[in-house]
Amino acid sequence: MDNIRVMMVDDEPLIRKVVKMEMNERGSNATEGSERSFAQVESGNEDGSVMRRVEMVETFADGPSLTAALENTPPPDYLLVDMEFQGEPTGGLLVARRIHERYPEVKIIIFSGRFDAPLPGEEDRLGRLHDIGRVVMEALSLGASAFVSKNAVGGFSIENILRAIACLERGERFYFNYPVMLTLKEAAERYFSIVATHDLDFNLSDTERRLLLLEAAGCTAAEISNQLGESDKAIQERQKDLSRRLDIVNKSAARVAKAISLGLISPADVRFLPRM
Repeated sequence: MDNIRVMMVDDEPLIRKVVKMEMNERGSNATEGSERSFAQVESGNEDGSVMRRVEMVETFADGPSLTAALENTPPPDYLLVDMEFQGEPTGGLLVARRIHERYPEVKIIIFSGRFDAPLPGEEDRLGRLHDIGRVVMEALSLGASAFVSKNAVGGFSIENILRAIACLERGERFYFNYPVMLTLKEAAERYFSIVATHDLDFNLSDTERRLLLLEAAGCTAAEISNQLGESDKAIQERQKDLSRRLDIVNKSAARVAKAISLGLISPADVRFLPRM
């Protein structure tokens, strides 16, 4: 069976050289019938799996170089993309988006130290959790299938990349390297902890949810009243009741922020009314 072809985009020459050399040299040293090599992965399901060599066919310093090369060569099976380019923290996402749009069959692996565990300080930790969660969700929406850390115990390790490829070759949709999994787990636990510490002894009615979404869209009191078919006074009473139950000041911005933080409404559900 053909090799699994991998290409890489990273603006660090040393990283490109090390990854390509280590992956390909280990693969060439593997002999038929030997135990699994670091540069081989199992491909397929349990009913028909085979061992395939992973080959780094080419590396590139930036997105344009990769795009130009793909005009004259078949796209790879996997693209390893560094997250940060020339000081731009999420520059790799632009490369991921362009490749995914043009070659949707290519599986994209984000390769970065950015996703490692948050810093010890509480303020820094919460900021890091938010940052990592946001970047991971954005990368997933742009076509990324795996997230691999550049850091490993004892230094850089090619195994991180091969584990991601092996996982995706088994047919799994996503792969998260350990630091990313740990951080997302912590973010999820923090979210559920916040929800548990609030006295949410009420169910949000359809009308209340619509009211919050209209407030989030910036609608005026008259527009909210018109949309819900209730009087201004009735709307004001609903707003006061929501603020009391959410334990916040009676302000629309506070209601919207608290509702989003508790997962009662999603920004994706907000529909802005057209202005005349």
